[in-house]
Amino acid sequence: MFAEKYVFAQVTSFLSAYDFNKYVDHYQGNYKVQHFTCWHQLMCMMFGQLSNCDSLTDLVVGLTAQQSKLYHLGMGSGLSKSNLAHANEHRDWRIFAEFAYTLIAEAKIICRNNSDVLPKIKGNVYAIDSTTVDLCLEVFWWAKFRKQKGAVKIHTQFDVKANIPTFIDITDGLSHDVNFLDQIIYETGAYYVADKAYIDFDRLFTIHEADAYFVTRAKENMNYRRVYSARVNKKKGVKCDQTILLNNYKSAKEYPEKIRRIKYYDKETDNEFDFITNNFRLSALNISLLYKNRWSVELFFKWIKQHLRIKSFWGYSENAVRIQIYSAIISYLTISIMKEKMMLHQSNYEILQILNFSLIDKMPIQQLFQPSYLQYVKEQNCNQLILNL
Repeated sequence: MFAEKYVFAQVTSFLSAYDFNKYVDHYQGNYKVQHFTCWHQLMCMMFGQLSNCDSLTDLVVGLTAQQSKLYHLGMGSGLSKSNLAHANEHRDWRIFAEFAYTLIAEAKIICRNNSDVLPKIKGNVYAIDSTTVDLCLEVFWWAKFRKQKGAVKIHTQFDVKANIPTFIDITDGLSHDVNFLDQIIYETGAYYVADKAYIDFDRLFTIHEADAYFVTRAKENMNYRRVYSARVNKKKGVKCDQTILLNNYKSAKEYPEKIRRIKYYDKETDNEFDFITNNFRLSALNISLLYKNRWSVELFFKWIKQHLRIKSFWGYSENAVRIQIYSAIISYLTISIMKEKMMLHQSNYEILQILNFSLIDKMPIQQLFQPSYLQYVKEQNCNQLILNL
């Protein structure tokens, strides 16, 4: 890092242009392109994400005002609203998706020990969920959802311990959440935590056969019979710990093995939870703790919706929407990687807010995150009269 570099250039130095250009060459992203390359496009999209631009016009107007700095910011020449819109419309979104997965692989190594969540549980813990982004059906005609409403779903497999997304799929709003389980490659010994929307006993048995574990909530109408009940400590909130078999013919055929059922009472929320899992080794309290940490993926969705730009889109085609979403994911991963490599103590939100005000400053990036101390200087004439009112 050098002081004469802009802060944005120092942030993007954590990205590998070599890896990105491998995917550009594979998908011919720079075919017949002379000036505004895919790398320049990525830099513009990331700048818009980190500076919280509301629209493509806001982004281009702001960058055009800093025309003399574009080269040093890594955006090259040839930036215009039409060029950026055309690039988002026609350049293959898979370039950005593949590069996002390269960053995910790097972040999994760097960030794997950055959290003290679930320290007693060996193996990776993944939370699975989706979030829906509403769209105008008349403009985003391809995003089918309802009669007069469009939407896209961002299906996510989230690493709870590393606090990063590890697998993402973007579909229209009509796609059912449970179909996402068909695309996951299950790791031996890993835990997959999901809510009721992902209950499909055929797919859950696939997780079981992969020597992985699932933790989810049972539906109210689940038909089962109790085989065995273990002793529980009701003072800690565990009401029952049972081994069950499914009674329904179709469900029993899809999942012929025994399932563990745990009923837990949470004093904080005054709610009862009915969990099912194929793990018989962990304590009932740890199974409940696993499901409680499923909330981390909800916090991730909330974070990127509030602090990055995935609710107002800068293009109308499916390709442009996918590029913008993956640019947001790349920005999130860049912040996570930078935080670990620089050993920053601030949260991702605080880092983003600091960068938001400093992207085109010329100063060492370490200086941005050092604690500052206010200097209290006495006035020259401190002997002032005291007025008695």
